[in-house]
Amino acid sequence: MVMEGIIKNFRRSRTTQKTNHMIVHLNDVYSREKASGLVGKDVVWKSPKGKEINGKVASAHGNKGAVRVIFEKGLPGQSLSSKVEIK
Repeated sequence: MVMEGIIKNFRRSRTTQKTNHMIVHLNDVYSREKASGLVGKDVVWKSPKGKEINGKVASAHGNKGAVRVIFEKGLPGQSLSSKVEIK
């Protein structure tokens, strides 16, 4: 089963931004309980040139079905609002 999600933002605080932690909103997931069931799944982001960067779902983020994904490398700013695949 492959799901799609959209990268919404970096994980950040007032002063810092973690470039390999991303907040991802998933299609058809609208509760924290469903998002918590995806913890540990693999995530793949494909760059416009075809390079793939892999990550894993770390935890749910908020109460509306978003998840926090930790990627192996930092993602560029151009990845915001692009699609990822959750396997």
